[in-house]
Amino acid sequence: MPDSALDLLSGDAQTFVSKVWASRTHVHRADPDALVPLLSLDAVDTLLTSSAIRTPSIRLAQDGAVLPESAYTRGATLAGKPLTGLVDPRKALALFEGGATIVLQGLHRYWEPITRLVAELELELGHPCQANAYLTPPGAQGFAVHSDSHDVFVFQTAGSKQWEIHGPDGAEELLLEPGLSMYLPTGTPHAARAQDTVSLHVTVGINQLTWRGLVERSVADVLAAVPSDHLPAGYLDHPAGLADELARRLETVAARIRDVDATASVEAEVRRFLTSRSPRLAGGLHDVLAAGTIDDRTRLRRRPGHPCVLIPRGDRIDVLLGDRSIDVPGRLRPSLDEVRLRGELVPADLAQHLDAQSRLVLCRRLVREGLLEVVR
Repeated sequence: MPDSALDLLSGDAQTFVSKVWASRTHVHRADPDALVPLLSLDAVDTLLTSSAIRTPSIRLAQDGAVLPESAYTRGATLAGKPLTGLVDPRKALALFEGGATIVLQGLHRYWEPITRLVAELELELGHPCQANAYLTPPGAQGFAVHSDSHDVFVFQTAGSKQWEIHGPDGAEELLLEPGLSMYLPTGTPHAARAQDTVSLHVTVGINQLTWRGLVERSVADVLAAVPSDHLPAGYLDHPAGLADELARRLETVAARIRDVDATASVEAEVRRFLTSRSPRLAGGLHDVLAAGTIDDRTRLRRRPGHPCVLIPRGDRIDVLLGDRSIDVPGRLRPSLDEVRLRGELVPADLAQHLDAQSRLVLCRRLVREGLLEVVR
């Protein structure tokens, strides 16, 4: 099995990062048994017909146009309150049979295998990711040639789809089948058409963080300190005077920018990213119920896709957990380093760092915080 989500989708994470990322199209043939279970036809059937899925988690498209929600949704009530945008599976299936593509949007928010894949991919790339799935009837094309404003990974889990990919040397054809994954950099024109059978593929979008964004965030405080005084009245008749005053103010801004601490700005960027991810707590109910009974021999493991980044702050440590941070005493650093290095552990593994009561308190907290899960 691949070592990581990026290995699974690209073949080799290191090669992808150094030679492919943001530069060229890349195709990888993975083990279908590793990709197909991430979203099967049975899973889509369940979501569509048995889960009370609502818009905007779903949309339908046909012949390059998005269909109106009224064509496949209905209203209902729950506890006496109205619900809108509920998918009517009978209407949706009829439209699908007539050639419409069903798009499951934001799949990473509600389908656990995709949630885990996206969480791991975000940590490897350092960029926010999202996932949609496209269920296309035989021979149909959901969207005409278009390009995306972000990078994407695409992988097929059922049927096949003929892709038309436009590059510097013209258009190329690629038949995507279960087990094949493809990477397209931002702006790559493409279109796809299902073949003789139903097609199901997943698109993982990578919403890139940019140098421009990092620079803007790094100098935001400097720019915010520029006074918002009115420009002088009459400057249209004396533009040279305005230019002199602007030059003086720009020099002040430049001097302050030169004093910006790049290391601190990067630390703030890391902290921002690793405290703003969505909570991902599959199995969390079982963990909360079991937390109070954890003893020295309870098997625990790191929850996949959850970071554990330690940032010293005086005699305290900020532990960045993905969706938030926690504050702990600095004396816990050796124990937290041990947790970070191990895929699985029991509290007794921390005996060289903490006494029996302290290590149980730490492990129980890390379970409640979602960094660790109880092995069942």
